[in-house]
Amino acid sequence: MIPRRGENKTALVTGASRGIGRAIAERLAAEGYRVFANDLKAREADLSDLAAEVRNAGGLCEVIYCDVSDPVSVETMARDLLAAGGRLDLLVNNAGVRSVHQTGEIEPDEWDRMFAVNTKGTFLVTKAFLPHFRAKGSGRIVNIASIGGKRGGPGESHYCASKAAVINFTQALAVEVAKEGITVNAVCPGVIDTDMGRSHLQDPETLRKVLEKTAMGRVGYPQDVVGSVAFFGSDDAAFITGQSLNVDGGIIFH
Repeated sequence: MIPRRGENKTALVTGASRGIGRAIAERLAAEGYRVFANDLKAREADLSDLAAEVRNAGGLCEVIYCDVSDPVSVETMARDLLAAGGRLDLLVNNAGVRSVHQTGEIEPDEWDRMFAVNTKGTFLVTKAFLPHFRAKGSGRIVNIASIGGKRGGPGESHYCASKAAVINFTQALAVEVAKEGITVNAVCPGVIDTDMGRSHLQDPETLRKVLEKTAMGRVGYPQDVVGSVAFFGSDDAAFITGQSLNVDGGIIFH
């Protein structure tokens, strides 16, 4: 049975329309959180489907649109969420983009977009809610990074660099806010079977190499990631901060 650790609490999940973000939103709703599911307006159909699914299961889910790379859009989201929900207890910075190109083929605009969403977006959303967390003396922040942020892979220098920045941002912020009742942790998924991660899996030889280096001998699924996020967001993790947890089936052992 899923514990009801989110009773009378509110969570925001960015990039929640599909993949890992959607699975996180579903899990948090099942734990009793009032979930605000965020993504771009272009993902309206997917978000509406998510909200309906959660409500049909007896949970609470509301849709809130925002481009996390746009400071004005983020500030509007924060204002609207707090006006509607009155509070935020758990922030999950999940929104992200990914592409695969050798470094010499990466255009500057593509590099900038990777950092604008993955790194700057995490910073902007966090900054927008920090005054609220500080005012109430508590808060949980969980950033979705990647094992790519700890060990680079071919064709992903821009993605890996952006996720390494998220990990270091997590550690630095954790030190800043630790005495204010706010914890900041990161979850680092490995190869996960989502729309974004599936490019690793389309080529049989690439898939074979992934499975060879994964101790469990399989790829991950979004449901494999959600438990660690829910834990970091709960009172059970009250004395844990600044950590980056590998959820990768045994690729990296530290």
